[in-house]
Amino acid sequence: MTDHRSGFVALIGRPNVGKSTLLNALLGQKVAAVSPRPQTTRRRQLGILTLENAQVVFVDTPGIHQARHKLGEFLNQEAQEAFDGVDLILWLVDASVEPTEDDARISALIKELPTQTAQILVLNKIDEIKPEEERARVEAYSALMDSVEIKKISAVKRLGLGEMLEAVIQRLPVRPPDYPEEQVTDLYEREIAADLVREACLFKLRDEVPHSLTVRVDEFKERENGMAYIAATLYVERESQKGIVIGEGGKMLKSIGSAARREIEEMIGRKVFLELRVKVQKDWRDDPNALKQFGYAKRK
Repeated sequence: MTDHRSGFVALIGRPNVGKSTLLNALLGQKVAAVSPRPQTTRRRQLGILTLENAQVVFVDTPGIHQARHKLGEFLNQEAQEAFDGVDLILWLVDASVEPTEDDARISALIKELPTQTAQILVLNKIDEIKPEEERARVEAYSALMDSVEIKKISAVKRLGLGEMLEAVIQRLPVRPPDYPEEQVTDLYEREIAADLVREACLFKLRDEVPHSLTVRVDEFKERENGMAYIAATLYVERESQKGIVIGEGGKMLKSIGSAARREIEEMIGRKVFLELRVKVQKDWRDDPNALKQFGYAKRK
């Protein structure tokens, strides 16, 4: 194993550029929640890709953005702390649009890093732009970096992933793997189940509700018949939001539960009985005690 490479790779970028989609595509299985809405990812998560000649430990992060509440501050801190101790920064941008203020903010953070930290700029969603626009878009994003290696991909269509992965591996140090071959993430099934319930909410609910919602798994038990029993509470900030989540005659909550259950069953490989309820925790995104209760406590 003298030529074996191993290392940690921070996946960073603004919200909704496709970091979790890329992680799932590279691993060949779903370990991270994804949705078309920004800020689907709310915590750091490892995605461990073990190959014959390398082990790449991707660190998926929340999107870096202009925070408007204490939860947003926590998400930014989660992302920025991923910079520490990694071997490579993989900065993912959305090539289908021009660089934004958040992209410029991330560029400034990267430029503050030690010069020995390797970096690759990855233009995602390259399939969504016209060929004649590609060069200008590449130039616009590369202008935010100092002579950085650039890769162009489509995480959804799995275009360019092999070439990008090879470039990542070549930037990692020669050393043995850090994790067992069979491990693919650092999160427990219970934590991933909570994210998949929230993912279902992001797909099903109106614009004003999803980001005011969080999910706590209260029970995760194995039954004698091999089925998993999961009880989870969906917390929203206002009574009006509770009504929207439940829906007329409970239809919306049932729809969320059905979608989440299918995803969880696929993830854990067995049948699931999923029980959901909805509670109001007023303005929880700006309540330090509530944030701590839901696992979003800021570190000192």
